[in-house]
Amino acid sequence: MSSQGLRIPEFYKLSVRERVRAVHERGMLTADDFRSLSTGQHTLDLSSADRMVENVVGIMGLPLALGMNLLVNDRQYVVPMVVEEPSVVAGLGSACKLIRNAGGFTATSSDPILIGQIQLIDLPDVDAARQALDDRRSEILNLANSFHPNMVARGGGARDLELFVHRLPSSGEPMLVIHLLVDTRDAMGANLVNGMCEGVSPLIESITGGQAFLRILSNLTDRALVRASCTIPVSALAGRGYTGKEARDGIVVAADFAAVDPYRAATHNKGIMNGIDPLAIATGNDWRAIEAGAHAYACRAGQYTSLSDWRTDAEGNLHGRIEIPIKVGIVGAPLESNPTVALNLRLLGVESATELAEVMAAVGLAQNFAAIRALATEGIQKGHMTLHARSVVTAAGAAVREFDEVLDRLVQSGVIKIWKAREIIDKLRGERKRTNGSRRKRRADAKLGTGFGKVVLLGEHAVVYGRHAIGAPVPMTIKALIEDCDAGIHLMIPRWGVEYELAADPRERRSFERPAGVVLDKLGLGGRSMRIEVFPDVPRGMGLGGSAAMAVAIVRALDRHFELGLSDAEINSLAFESEKIAHGSPSGLDNTIASYGKPVVYRPGDPPLVEPLNVTEPIAAVIGMSGAEGLTATTVRRVREAWRKNPKLYERIFDEIDALTLRAVQAIQDRDLELLGELMNINHGLLNALQVSTPELEQLVETARRHGALGAKLTGGGGGGSVIAICDGDTEPVAKAIRAAGFQAVAVNLGADLDGP
Repeated sequence: MSSQGLRIPEFYKLSVRERVRAVHERGMLTADDFRSLSTGQHTLDLSSADRMVENVVGIMGLPLALGMNLLVNDRQYVVPMVVEEPSVVAGLGSACKLIRNAGGFTATSSDPILIGQIQLIDLPDVDAARQALDDRRSEILNLANSFHPNMVARGGGARDLELFVHRLPSSGEPMLVIHLLVDTRDAMGANLVNGMCEGVSPLIESITGGQAFLRILSNLTDRALVRASCTIPVSALAGRGYTGKEARDGIVVAADFAAVDPYRAATHNKGIMNGIDPLAIATGNDWRAIEAGAHAYACRAGQYTSLSDWRTDAEGNLHGRIEIPIKVGIVGAPLESNPTVALNLRLLGVESATELAEVMAAVGLAQNFAAIRALATEGIQKGHMTLHARSVVTAAGAAVREFDEVLDRLVQSGVIKIWKAREIIDKLRGERKRTNGSRRKRRADAKLGTGFGKVVLLGEHAVVYGRHAIGAPVPMTIKALIEDCDAGIHLMIPRWGVEYELAADPRERRSFERPAGVVLDKLGLGGRSMRIEVFPDVPRGMGLGGSAAMAVAIVRALDRHFELGLSDAEINSLAFESEKIAHGSPSGLDNTIASYGKPVVYRPGDPPLVEPLNVTEPIAAVIGMSGAEGLTATTVRRVREAWRKNPKLYERIFDEIDALTLRAVQAIQDRDLELLGELMNINHGLLNALQVSTPELEQLVETARRHGALGAKLTGGGGGGSVIAICDGDTEPVAKAIRAAGFQAVAVNLGADLDGP
């Protein structure tokens, strides 16, 4: 049923009875539906519920609400939503009203293709099986369609086959996975596709000689993609004490956060699903399948990221878009068995499953806008320096490559204004032009403390148990600045959007406060008022020594601000105490490299062995970052638990790693990079045996080796993080291949002179 021209002013102020009547008077409800809603007779009865699932003992109710003001492809909709969370429906209505006045949403969708998977194992010849299936593709599709001729008559049916070869992790044996692509038209199609997979399996077995094992649909419906977008004039975003530009830039900054940080992306995408799930439930669709597909799609590039994107367009407007897999239905017994579902579908008035999917995508984008607009503008109103500074830098027109540097300098200046950001941009560009591409330097400020990031070439984890390790600094640093303030100890990390006050009482400090707190307490500064500003180039949780570099930077900044006269050894010792709080049982390698910024051979002890590593010529290398944060404390604890259960076995592994490490020292001094690479490869195999690698790290290692790396291995604690790959001169093929695989890559020269602390 069309809802063109719908407008019900102040719908939220009406009573339930008045809302039902208003919707009925505008022709969206039949007389029967009006009576059902008015009398409460539309809900699922107990006998019907008992026929739907097993072991029924009752019916649990949830609110059925209407989202207003949605305009998609020039058609207006009233959106039925089944949801218990407050503010979801109100947020949708407010967002849709603003976006409707700006022209509404535009949405498109692909054909409603569902994927059925057939797993073939015990194949005598995988390549021959693939060729045979390809040769008899039409025969298989025709057989699949013969099971559902009515679907074919409605324009749907089996469309194509896709063939994939994988290795069974348990045995290493190959398996062939067949994707049966089925256009299910307006049906959800789960049972239909499962039936087709079952029906064609005997034929596939006879063609290939293999055994068809699992035969079931996939909920990653990335052949049924939906895209929705909207454009909002900046003037429409103004209000509640902030300008339209401030709101626009705050929304963009919030979206950028979700694009690069999986922890933020999870909450960001949850906001999207806050709109999609209630509509899926209201229309009787499998919201769990939609959720699974959406989150799987968010990981398609190797790192979990946001499903939506918000940017400033060429005219200065805010432009939002979403791309998401949504496979839904509007016909079939599962939908028709619940009277409220049928009523909701009539109320919504969609005429096809693809139209429903397009409405869902628009609702998800609207809900996302409402959430991040509230977050961004509340941050502006509360005056949080970090979020506000990011918005100011964006508004000032900083390029992507200079954004972090401008942000750091702006926060250091204490003047969070657009004019100041532009002044910094001009100065930075002038510096870059004058140096003609030479090494970029931060402003010369003696009060800035510096800690270096690092890679471990060989020996991680074994070093915790008294063996040697080889570590080298990388040209990624963390810098810190201490400034006096009126009250409290405030920690700010503008690039990460972190801003909080440390608890005065050590017993009340949260886990992430304790590493900094222990340093302040040991220096007798716990009662002083200060602001600690941290400017990181080292990415979080990537196994590159970020926590140690931060500890060293903060200690060194405290030393310089309060003129404590600490030696490098004392700074290193204090950073080690911080590392103990952060990681439990660190070796001391990370903080040593962060403190001295030199390649070393390291062995823990009292005192530890720290020997300079003689790198005769810098080693070209590539750091590949998985994007999945690794928690060193977790992997160290896991290895320790395994060591306690079987100490002889693990001591033998640690001895083997130690022997590799000592041999690598000589290889580095002899400039035998081929041998060094081979030793690194073997070391990685042993680390994998310690179960600290991940599928992403294995993919990075394999990608690097396949594209010319002499050796590649994980670096740091594992469980996520990064790999280090050494090259014979040219790093570009390796770096390019890693980026093409969806990961980040940074080329470095290990052993090259770095700026001192």
